[in-house]
Amino acid sequence: MSYLAPIMLADFQLSRPAAKARIVVAMSGGVDSSVVAALAAKSGAEVIGVTLQLYDHGAAVGRGKSCCAGRDIYDARAVAERLGIAHYVFDYESRFRESVIERFADEYARGRTPIPCISCNQGVKFTDLLSLARDLGADCLATGHYVRRVAGANGAELHRAADPARDQSYFLFATTRAQLDFLRFPLGGLPKPAVRALAAELGLPVAAKPDSQDICFVPDGDYARVVEKVRPEAAVPGEIVDRDGRLLGRHRGLIHFTVGQRRGLELGGQAEPLYVLRLEPESGRVVVGPKQALAVRSARLSAVNWLGEGQGEGLTAKVRSLARPVPARFDGETVRFGSPEYGVSPGQAAVLYDGDRLLGGGWIEETVAAELEPA
Repeated sequence: MSYLAPIMLADFQLSRPAAKARIVVAMSGGVDSSVVAALAAKSGAEVIGVTLQLYDHGAAVGRGKSCCAGRDIYDARAVAERLGIAHYVFDYESRFRESVIERFADEYARGRTPIPCISCNQGVKFTDLLSLARDLGADCLATGHYVRRVAGANGAELHRAADPARDQSYFLFATTRAQLDFLRFPLGGLPKPAVRALAAELGLPVAAKPDSQDICFVPDGDYARVVEKVRPEAAVPGEIVDRDGRLLGRHRGLIHFTVGQRRGLELGGQAEPLYVLRLEPESGRVVVGPKQALAVRSARLSAVNWLGEGQGEGLTAKVRSLARPVPARFDGETVRFGSPEYGVSPGQAAVLYDGDRLLGGGWIEETVAAELEPA
């Protein structure tokens, strides 16, 4: 079965004939962005592939499951050569370290739960890279994100991907209207198996390359080690207490814990399972309690980005990328969940939808427990 024929002329929503247009493609060296580059080349437009070097090549060698590392840059270049398109690598290591890695470490040190992929999209990718694409005279910047850009009555809209298992809209809530006007997401209507089959059919050298599973600069999943390396002062031992302040044990540092965590507390002899309820960076304490104490009724947001029209009821909200959307109300600053949410932490994002359309979202600054705020 050929996947190429029905989608080889992917709609890049260009404002002029493709033969006169220029498309810049963000190429990470993975399957998704490589297929986007191939589809762009098939459109008849001039295509330029751009890869950002985000951290030291030497440190990245052998990290097969990370993006924008040495091997990935090599793969992106190989795909560009296969397609016969121009390819450039730009060094954004210092910018990435300041805006993503150091922010990630600072957030953990503050007892928050950061989401670096959103910070990366918000800064390096959709601000710096977009500006770079404009400087290159591009008509648009195309990426391999699984999300749909839909033409609406009031301009471009951001919608969930057709494949719920691959949808990445949660990570793009901070995309502005101006950015969305310039961005294109050709894979939003495709399931991942079709993209992989398409890569093989096109003869791309990365067709069988595994997907990245972890945060790119934390390929082994050891977040605490990265935080301690960037902010050594954050690894300070402290107390583990219950909600009444009773001492239950000690910990090796707040950076080893997140709200909702159960494992790793090493508290024996308790009458019921205990979970991390909150982290107190001022006192260095980890506060634990029963699962029902994790229930959150509302959350106050900061840095809200809004792509929709109006606010109010009839919305759904997500506080984690893989969470099921739940009914919610939003007044411009506070999101109130129709039913209690669990494990919600400052530093996470709350993202709001109207059906499949992403309306916007913001960073969670504080939460109100369900037991303190009636439905």
